[in-house]
Amino acid sequence: MPLSRRSTVSIVVFIMLGVFVGLGYWYQSHKVKPGQVANNTSINVTSGNDRGPGSLREALFKATAATTEVTISLRVPKITLATALPPFVNAQGIRMVAGDKGTEIDASALPGGAVLDVSGANVDIEGVHILNCKATGIVLRAERFKLQTTSIEGCDVGIDVAENADQLMLERNRFARNRIGVRFAASNKNAMVVKNEFSEHRDAGIWAVRSEPDNRGGSISVRDNRFNKERIGILTANVSVIMERNELLDSQEAAMQLMGTGAVARGNRISRGPAMGIVAENAQAAVIEDNEFDGLEAYGVMLKSSADTVIRGNRIHNSGYGLAFVLGNQRSPSSAIDNTIIEPKFNGIDVIGDSPILRGNQVMRPRALALKVVDYQPEGGGERVRSTPFLEGNNFSIGAATVAAGDAKPSRGAVQR
Repeated sequence: MPLSRRSTVSIVVFIMLGVFVGLGYWYQSHKVKPGQVANNTSINVTSGNDRGPGSLREALFKATAATTEVTISLRVPKITLATALPPFVNAQGIRMVAGDKGTEIDASALPGGAVLDVSGANVDIEGVHILNCKATGIVLRAERFKLQTTSIEGCDVGIDVAENADQLMLERNRFARNRIGVRFAASNKNAMVVKNEFSEHRDAGIWAVRSEPDNRGGSISVRDNRFNKERIGILTANVSVIMERNELLDSQEAAMQLMGTGAVARGNRISRGPAMGIVAENAQAAVIEDNEFDGLEAYGVMLKSSADTVIRGNRIHNSGYGLAFVLGNQRSPSSAIDNTIIEPKFNGIDVIGDSPILRGNQVMRPRALALKVVDYQPEGGGERVRSTPFLEGNNFSIGAATVAAGDAKPSRGAVQR
């Protein structure tokens, strides 16, 4: 017997209600509970032993096998390692975080290798304290890495950054008494070193060195960090690094040493200590501008065997010397423009075997000479390298404030010799 129209409508409504009830049940059963993150696996580290249930080793093995993003929570105050850990690898990423007081990882018994090996992308580490490693605290060889509120102390290298490790952020960490704090092998894209503390490294706080210029593009941003009592605060060679608004105090050899291509030092404060402020040696097209130097026993800025380098708008006061130009490239001279040097204990600007462009600089109240120009005579004989700087609009007396060697005739714009 055919169904009536009213019966057909009732059946359809009944079926639709059943569908809605089913969807509601599915939603409730799959809804994320408060405090949980969807598609995230949580693993707790409850043992400080090198291996066994609840150890960091077991957590990393589980993280590798997981099919979702993993959060490793360190619930112990100290972890003691005796053998190398497995690497951080998970296709969806790993976040390792310690509690409010942090977790110490003691690597003094580890015979060698990295304490933490970050081989996979999308890794965040927070609140860890790595101590006493014979080799490297963290080796980084993957993209999208973030390190926060972590300290690495007493290691050979704090963090070793490989060429392919792009998109990294090192923020509010502490590096102390390692040989090198952070070492870069190349110009890493979107790499940022921000608001970290570096102190007492035997070689350098940051070391970014390669043998040949890096033409891959992208620069490492090093900004708003503090360096204290370093042998060398930042050492760069053929790696593109932009250093801005850092504070470097009591350096032993140099606050910054720039070699090769790709260096920009802008808006930094360099203060106190027996070292020079910035040394550019065999540098090409470096930019040193708007920095402040005070309380240095030696030079604020020294250029040696460098070319096309610009020193502009810097302020140097209460230091031993101001600027020095030594054995520069005569065909590609470097320039000093609009710098202010106040009360140097000795000379304001020294030019030795170089011919830089000096324009719009001020040397105020020098205790010796505002400008000293001398030829360079190699020890044991050899051809003398003449100094013929180009001068324009500087605020110092050429005649009374210059000592020069040689008998060359003056040329237009050049210093009287």
